Amino acid sequence: MPKAVILCGGKGTRLREETEFRPKPMLPIGGRPILWHIMKIYAAHGVRHFVLCLGYKGDIIKDFFRNYLWQMSDVTLNLGRHPSVRFHSRHDEEDWRITLVDTGQETLTAGRIARIERYLDDDEEFFLTYGDGVGAMDITRALAFHRSHGAAATLTAVHPPGRFGELVLGGDDRVAQFNEKPQTEGGWINGGFFVLSRRVFARLGAAADETMFEHEPLRSLSRDGELRAFQHAGFWQPMDTYQEFQLLNRLWAEGNAPWKIWS
Repeated sequence: MPKAVILCGGKGTRLREETEFRPKPMLPIGGRPILWHIMKIYAAHGVRHFVLCLGYKGDIIKDFFRNYLWQMSDVTLNLGRHPSVRFHSRHDEEDWRITLVDTGQETLTAGRIARIERYLDDDEEFFLTYGDGVGAMDITRALAFHRSHGAAATLTAVHPPGRFGELVLGGDDRVAQFNEKPQTEGGWINGGFFVLSRRVFARLGAAADETMFEHEPLRSLSRDGELRAFQHAGFWQPMDTYQEFQLLNRLWAEGNAPWKIWS
């Protein structure tokens, strides 16, 4: 499976009461960061290599994974003159490979994507998503769909839980028009789970650090017929507000988390 690139560098200003001291992807759902939940969604479809685009308070994300075994295991410590550590437990993520990349404090999303190209090795395609939204996503089918149409980019089109904006879909699942959060009524929006071919990097531009991927890069792909939509009619929920943060935690606590597609 291709690698999954996750954008983790934003400041999450709309959740400032929670993100002042930690990055948004580290906000907990049921005691685990939402970033962990996103990675588990991908892992349920066989993705084992992740590239995390760090920025704001990225050291907290590094610390989480550096101490992962300590957090997930029962441990016996010998504190004598010959100290030792014994980990008693195993966890389901032992085959994960995580590349943590400092993509800058103020870099916009196109620039963050541009900075991780060298970590894709020889892969011709990769997954991309944000570190603040979950869903019962069919990653395997999205990849097959992307490979079937031959365009440079596939986004997952979702039904919004509220008004976010719209995608105008044409024939053959082509995205005829891409508008990020316009003031219009619409039934589909960008759900933030992408499958991208490597040639997308040529669309990021010389000023990628000052460019939002959701603006000119995606618009140019749309204009050129290189952007398709994989339609996902199931559960999808961003975490943009404190109310949405509470909603996701309530669903998890009630045992009714539709994005938990792993066993």
